[in-house]
Amino acid sequence: MNPTLLPFLTFGAVVALVAGAYSIVADLYLRDRSRLNERIDDEFRKQQRERARKALIFKDLNQLAGDAAGDQGAVPHLRRWLDALVEQSGLDLTVRTLLTISVAVGLVLGVLGGLLRQSVLVAAVAALAGAALPLAYVQIKRKARLEKLLSQLPDTFDLMSRVVRAGQTFSQALQAVADEFAQPIAGELSYCYEQQNLGLPPEVAMRDLARRTGLLEVKIFVTAVLVQQQTGGSLAEMLDKLSFIIRQRYRTRGQIASLTAEGRLQAIILLALPIVMFFGFLIMLPDYESKLLEHPSLIITTLAFELLGALWIRKIVNFDF
Repeated sequence: MNPTLLPFLTFGAVVALVAGAYSIVADLYLRDRSRLNERIDDEFRKQQRERARKALIFKDLNQLAGDAAGDQGAVPHLRRWLDALVEQSGLDLTVRTLLTISVAVGLVLGVLGGLLRQSVLVAAVAALAGAALPLAYVQIKRKARLEKLLSQLPDTFDLMSRVVRAGQTFSQALQAVADEFAQPIAGELSYCYEQQNLGLPPEVAMRDLARRTGLLEVKIFVTAVLVQQQTGGSLAEMLDKLSFIIRQRYRTRGQIASLTAEGRLQAIILLALPIVMFFGFLIMLPDYESKLLEHPSLIITTLAFELLGALWIRKIVNFDF
């Protein structure tokens, strides 16, 4: 053998060995990963199917149609608000569980505040603040989820438009979004798809989608789809226009947020300044602050005006368009 060829043959053998080992490992890993993804998708569809069956199939369809259309006059407003809050937050809990947690936290903080300050007024304020904490947490989760859902809508409608142009049905377009997109849009449209698979009329399922999300953009989408199904027209073209409009609205929301950023920052500073100053004086001049603690009514009044100011500023910097 020519000695000059030996390094090249050795290098080729090593490359072939490494490539073969990588191919075997990748094949095993990707095959297991593919099986895992299939099992996850099947479990997700199973959960959505069970959720749809329990929530809707055994419910009177006339009542469901009225609920989805917004005819809920017999249901108390507070209960409707709590149901929508929990459902739109995406958390795995019920209204009863949320209220139980709120009462428990309120009782614990109320008892601690009453024991520490020996005051019924302080205990009442601490109890109210503690009861509001779980509701505030769920509200924050709801806002984050709806914001993410809104950001997914333009790409969702683009994909649905391509699926419809390829000759698939609207239901298959919903399933395509459920397969390709992340939560929460995948869960919402998969749930709507399973509702129709289990026998719910498409109109009722679409109206229930609008009710569950509570977003104006989704309501526009549902209304446009229902009108198109009744009057005809190009569904793909309608979805393209919806995607463009909602993308423009989302961009406008971002511009408004940037223009009002200074006002919101000023609001945060003004609202946080009294609290920061209170704890600062409490650490540096405890004797000075002890005089204020002897009059809890002043603290409660201050917090009440702080809350009023926060609501006022929020009304100024947040508006619908």
